[in-house]
Amino acid sequence: MSSPKPTAYLPAALLLIGVGWGGLLLLWNLALPTLGPRWLFFFLIVLAFTGTALPFTAYLNYRFPSDSPAGQNVIVRQALWFGIYGATVAWLMYGRVLTYTLAFVLLLGFVAVEWLLRLRERSQWKP
Repeated sequence: MSSPKPTAYLPAALLLIGVGWGGLLLLWNLALPTLGPRWLFFFLIVLAFTGTALPFTAYLNYRFPSDSPAGQNVIVRQALWFGIYGATVAWLMYGRVLTYTLAFVLLLGFVAVEWLLRLRERSQWKP
């Protein structure tokens, strides 16, 4: 069993990209910065970044397979980490507390969590 081909994720990626980036464009042009649109902004960032990262994570998992191949849920989870990271960085920028060091530490934290999840999955994998 190997990872699915990256083209299998294109419909989902295009849907997420369209809703995410299109929604952000509409939000920037049509909404006032009140509480509701602000939360919608962070949600749309997660969708936009996840959709943008989905083809890349699918390609990397397809091109560089591991001993326990990444399934569809793993590829989507890895793309979702990009979206969550993007929204977290945007939220910290909004509060004016983001520094390069904090962004790097957050990135290392997300990479460590994903590595530990993959390590756990690999330990339970049976060919």
